[in-house]
Amino acid sequence: MTNANTLSAGAAAQASESGAPADAKRAAVSGFVGTLIEYYDFSLYGYMAVVIAPLFFPSGDPTVSLLAALAVFGTAYFVRPLGGIVFGHIGDKYGRKTALLGTLICMGIGSTLMGLLPTFEQMGYFATALLVLVRLLQGFSAGGEVGGSATFISESSPPHMKATFGAFTPMGSTGGFAVAAAVAGAVTALTTPEQMSSWGWRIPFLLALPLTLLCIWARTRVKETYESKPEKKEHSPIGAVFRLQTKALLQSTAISAATNGTAYIGLTYMSIHLVKQLGYPAGNVYWVATLAIGLSALLMPLGGYIGDRIGLRRLMLVGLIGYIILTYPMMGLMERSLMVAAWAYVVLMLNTVATQVSAYTLLPLLFQPQYRYTGVATGWNLGVIIAGGTAPYVAVKLVQMTENKQSPAYFVIVAAIIGLVGVLSIRRDVARSVT
Repeated sequence: MTNANTLSAGAAAQASESGAPADAKRAAVSGFVGTLIEYYDFSLYGYMAVVIAPLFFPSGDPTVSLLAALAVFGTAYFVRPLGGIVFGHIGDKYGRKTALLGTLICMGIGSTLMGLLPTFEQMGYFATALLVLVRLLQGFSAGGEVGGSATFISESSPPHMKATFGAFTPMGSTGGFAVAAAVAGAVTALTTPEQMSSWGWRIPFLLALPLTLLCIWARTRVKETYESKPEKKEHSPIGAVFRLQTKALLQSTAISAATNGTAYIGLTYMSIHLVKQLGYPAGNVYWVATLAIGLSALLMPLGGYIGDRIGLRRLMLVGLIGYIILTYPMMGLMERSLMVAAWAYVVLMLNTVATQVSAYTLLPLLFQPQYRYTGVATGWNLGVIIAGGTAPYVAVKLVQMTENKQSPAYFVIVAAIIGLVGVLSIRRDVARSVT
């Protein structure tokens, strides 16, 4: 099946499947809340990395400890495709709601366990091993969340409002990072450095339990969007994606790699950069991150409104070209003062509004309904492995190797170019929303 036929059929199928605006609103709110909590849980590790590093990876060199902690941050991304396959299989066989409830429960358990872990001083390398296992559980859960949320909202939305409602998924995922930064900043402000290292770092993770229960309640109240029909069942949805929609899978992987590679520099690395490379106070940096990331999250609905009017393809190109042109000079401006750094950070994060809204709305249009959840999750997670989870580690390594504090910009530029290739390979005439 060609990509053109896939998109046209996919758009037609979704047009017939889409429910009333009220159903779309409930699905969007549910997707937003669920993804917000999932990514709050998942991103906390990145914000706590500076504190966690010496507790689980003690070393005479702080940079070595930090790199070890960031390597564990990256391992969670390598298990995400497995989570996407498992939850995608459940979502394509037994319904989207069942799979999305499963991702929430896994993430809630993982984050609660993270807050209860013993440190290296208490249990040596066994504590380090437990840390890795919990991060793998979080990665497994996250692997099924975003693809499912994007699919669920897309199937609930009217054809002319796909991006408007689809924007709630990136608003949730980006908002999760902002909430995590805010909580990290609040706990840092309310504790001494000694208290933070002793027990303060556990508090944000333990908040996951009540938040997860709230989200489970919200997701049980939405209407299922897809019922698998016996004659349309694939024995293996993942096999069908690789056999029948190879081009769509490659396109979604490239778009995901660009979206995540560019976004994760801002979502996870930039706080580390401002603290470790530029020497700004950690507590203040957390609030700067909250401002920049939170503002981009709040602007996601505006991005969706624009995407439904100018087309997802054009909106994606605006964001990618913005990253290519602006990242290096904005990182240079960050060295002047924390206030200037804050505004430069905001400018960079505005690009992610365009790229994330486009990507989350576009990917479900590329795949057939009977294996859409699996296709979206697989393409998204492969892109995350290529450029998302590796972003903070590669960024720190680039600065260490080149002694150029702006060198992470090169990583962003390469990721954006990969995205340009993927987006431009999608024909403009196959669906109005992709124009």
